[in-house]
Amino acid sequence: MDVLTKILVIEDEDNIRENIQELLEAKGYYVRSASNGKQGILEAIDFRPSLILCDIMMPKMDGFKVLEYIRKTSIVQNVPFIFLTAKSERPDFRKGMEMGADDYITKPFDDVELLKAVESRLKKNEILRAEFSKNVEGLNKFFDEVKKVDDLKKLSADRRIK
Repeated sequence: MDVLTKILVIEDEDNIRENIQELLEAKGYYVRSASNGKQGILEAIDFRPSLILCDIMMPKMDGFKVLEYIRKTSIVQNVPFIFLTAKSERPDFRKGMEMGADDYITKPFDDVELLKAVESRLKKNEILRAEFSKNVEGLNKFFDEVKKVDDLKKLSADRRIK
């Protein structure tokens, strides 16, 4: 685990926020937290986390507004975003996902569930952010990765290098 993996927790309930922070720090993550949505946005811009965990129902600004702002702010718009919430109704879930949330964990949740969601989103983001050098070797590496995706096998198999 990379010590520099940074996670931002935005949660208005002190004991939940502190428990999540302790759990993540025990796993080697560098964690900052915010107790409301407005503070969370400022922390996200300053901290530039690798992942954001955010409650939906909070004072000053709810989680949906936080996500909306994050997705419009270039320096953090691609950060994986996981909602933590007691709201488990399907319309709330769909709204969050349509707005660009990467996952949705309902309260109460256990440590294992939270850690699996965090690790899964971080791994997925790492793959998406993989960089390839801008030369023939990098192009070949890119196509080797693309071959792993069924829909793109034909494209990579018929490539011609100029």
